[in-house]
Amino acid sequence: MKKIFLFSAMVAVLLTACNKVPISGRNQLNLVSDSEVLQASLASYKEYMGKATKSTETVKSAQVTRVGQKIAAATEAYLNANGMSDQVKNFAWEFNLVKDSQLNAFCMPGGKIVVYEGIMNIIASDDELAVVMGHEVAHAVAKHSNERLSQQKALEYGGAILGAVIQGQSQQTQNLAAQVFGLGANYGVMLPFSRKHETEADNIGLVLMTMAGYNPDCAMTFWQKMSSNSGNNKLEFLSTHPSDATRIANLQKQIPMVKQQYGAYIKPATTTTTSTTKTTTTKKSTSKKSSKKK
Repeated sequence: MKKIFLFSAMVAVLLTACNKVPISGRNQLNLVSDSEVLQASLASYKEYMGKATKSTETVKSAQVTRVGQKIAAATEAYLNANGMSDQVKNFAWEFNLVKDSQLNAFCMPGGKIVVYEGIMNIIASDDELAVVMGHEVAHAVAKHSNERLSQQKALEYGGAILGAVIQGQSQQTQNLAAQVFGLGANYGVMLPFSRKHETEADNIGLVLMTMAGYNPDCAMTFWQKMSSNSGNNKLEFLSTHPSDATRIANLQKQIPMVKQQYGAYIKPATTTTTSTTKTTTTKKSTSKKSSKKK
């Protein structure tokens, strides 16, 4: 009876703690509150920025801020337009370029975005930078950090149930069961789910960058550059990221669908020297559309 009760309790908790990921619509487990995650995230971010060195490259820093603000605006517009205005309050956007030679970037829950100088060396346009920013913001929008913490809690529940099931067995049996559970939890649950998060962030990121006015076709050129520069020789099975070939193949399938659904948003690649003119044109166009609707 105790075993049945524990299992039933776990199932009840899991069934009542499901959310839908914006844009992808995937059901996700959520056993932790936004406030818990945001509080921990802000503390980690402050600690990191206290040790990091901000970049002195003003042009690239301005590029990170410019693209980041457009991605953030598109994200909030989508959430507001789709009945998720309550989630907008969780974002307090910040954009930083830091001195680090790694090909990397990250977005903390709450919209704290950090881009490393290393990755800027292979980025040729705002559109390619939007691929990075869209991907990182997608992690925050999809609440992947919340989900990872929730998975950890679920595994703890699973461990408790395992303990009840093997109670009374020999110590050797209990030790073996614990080892198998630990290995299965790591390679059978946690790592594959992280790869799922990365793929989902790729897909949502394509949508966000397209809604922000950037060209999703640039995702292919960017990830091809990353593939040639990363030297990633890990087996995908033991990696928390999809292999370069898997990622690029997924993008090839997703980009046409994103362009078909959000293609009206796509504008020519932006540059610093022409952005003012293009912004004026956009405003005029918007003004005409508004007057017709009225």
